[in-house]
Order: sequence, then structure tokens, then C-alpha cells
Amino acid sequence: MNIGVLGSGGREHALCYKLTKSKKIRNIFCIPGNAGTGRIVKNLDVDISNFQILYKEILKHNINIIIVGPEQPLVDGIVDFFNQKKILIFGPDKFAAQLEGSKYFTKLLCNQNNIPTAKFGVFNNITDAESFIDRNKMPIVVKADGLASGKGVYICETKTHALNVIKEILSGKFISSSTVLLEEFLSGEEMSYFIIADKNGYKFFGSAQDHKRVGEGDTGPNTGGMGAYSPSSIINNI
Repeated sequence: MNIGVLGSGGREHALCYKLTKSKKIRNIFCIPGNAGTGRIVKNLDVDISNFQILYKEILKHNINIIIVGPEQPLVDGIVDFFNQKKILIFGPDKFAAQLEGSKYFTKLLCNQNNIPTAKFGVFNNITDAESFIDRNKMPIVVKADGLASGKGVYICETKTHALNVIKEILSGKFISSSTVLLEEFLSGEEMSYFIIADKNGYKFFGSAQDHKRVGEGDTGPNTGGMGAYSPSSIINNI
């Protein structure tokens, strides 16, 4: 069996490393990969945003299963594309990927299915956003609606800070986001709870606690992730 792992970050390096431990896999390709993945598997220098070119490379190297690392190709519909080509690919389709690609979509899904979530509002102009801020307590959470590499969430202690962040987002700081989501601040400890799901059901796939802030002691702006540990220490409290 030949496996293709799409992406070029630490996530894909970890996936490739774990896959090398399987005796069922003949060849592993990381597309496009990085210096680290190149030491343990074969990198293929291919633009994964160009699905047609990627498809030709998948056929050329007889890749049986594709594993998608980054969020952007999922949001762009890569799973739908390869499903049509009858090539096995691991990841959510374009519709389901909206859970990652749009915070607004996820909030609406929560409301429609009675899933507890923080009070929120979605805005595309500064006037309405400011009115929402005035009606709520500080701190307030400001989020870019679309993908932002984990950097589109701000906990703002003052109205001035919140308005400055909103202006940055609406002026195009995150190209994928033309709207801003404002949310009440909830204090507590965060945990990620993972599952793998298909049309027949789901399986628990572990837990983790991610630390995104750039500074020591969880201070400073968010990043894509400064580090994480698994399992989460609070999972037994659920």
C-alpha cells in the first residue's frame, strides 16, 4: 500500500513518522513535505492547491490512500474531488469542512442542535460591531470568521482594543474572512476531544490540550500552536 500525506508542517511530519511504523505500508509520500519529512519519507514537490496536477502525481506514484493535513484544501473541496476520481482520501468533504472553515457556520450548527455555546454576533461593518460591544461585558472575544492559521482569535480587555482588531479583520488582514464574529468571553480550561466519523458512526480518537499563546504563562496573541500534550488532564472530569 502506498500512502500520500498532504501538507508541509509539523502535523504532517508527525503523521509520516507514525505511518513509518506500520508494516502494511510500502511507500509513504509527503506532498510537498519539508526538510524533516524528507529524512523519513519521500517528498513530492507538488502544489496541493492544484487538484488536477496533484491527481496526475497520485496516479503516477500509485498512491492508494491520501491523508489531508492542512485545513485549506479540505475547505476548497479536495475530498469531493478525489471521491469523484474514486481514490480513497481521509478527511471531511467540503460541506463538513465548514466546521473548520467558518466559525459562523459552526455557531449556527450549535444553535440549531441545542449545543451550548457562547453568546455571539456576526458583523461586516464596524458600526454594528461596536453596538454589540456596548451591549456586552468586557473582555470580549473577536474572531475572524474564516481560516486564519490559528491566529484569528483575540481576547480583548478593552473596547478600544476590540475595535482596532475588528478594523484589521474587516480591512483584509485575513484574506479568507470578510466578516467578524464577536463572542462573550468564557473563563475555563480548554480541551480538544477528537473523533473519527463516517456515515455508520464514530470512534473516539484521543484528547489533547493545546497552548496557542505566544508568551510564557499563556500570554500574548494566539499562534497556530506553541505546544500541546495528550491526553488532556481534564478529560476524566467530563
